[in-house]
Amino acid sequence: MSDGVDFKDLNRRMEGAVSAFQHDLASLRTGRASANLLDPINVEAYGASMPINQVATVSVPEPRMISVSIWDKSMVQAVDKAIRESNLGFNPIVDGTTLRIPLPELNEERRKELVKIAHQYAENARIAARHVRRDGMEHLKKAEKDGDISQDDLHVQSDRVQKLTDDTIAAIDKLLVDKEAEILQV
Repeated sequence: MSDGVDFKDLNRRMEGAVSAFQHDLASLRTGRASANLLDPINVEAYGASMPINQVATVSVPEPRMISVSIWDKSMVQAVDKAIRESNLGFNPIVDGTTLRIPLPELNEERRKELVKIAHQYAENARIAARHVRRDGMEHLKKAEKDGDISQDDLHVQSDRVQKLTDDTIAAIDKLLVDKEAEILQV
């Protein structure tokens, strides 16, 4: 764009960081089973790393149980290993091509671990937002250097990019505070 930066694109990318963060938060459990809990887990399958939902069907037959029906019998061990090695604290029970994952009660220590994981997800989302800001600022500086925008326009648009970044980080922080309260609620 010759007149500065494309704010629609920056806004879309910032919203993408927030929605990715929301997706990550959905994978943190708060006492009830959810099919989303296994979303962050990738399985080494067929020479590639792929999400668990591409090698199995994840369902929730009971409030405190997750069932993973693996489509390919040869993938059972790989899925079991991926779930055990995730930092989610699950111990699957192998039953043929089905894994049953009982969800234990959350104790205080486990809740604190989940809060730490939520903070890591939030920091990753903030970093993504800052990358978008950096790209926007670099684009503005290049446009000013090329003579496409004036110095005044550079400052006005830089302030808009910073405001967009601040608003995005505030949204991420609010989501984090809400999730933290949900996790710590007994």
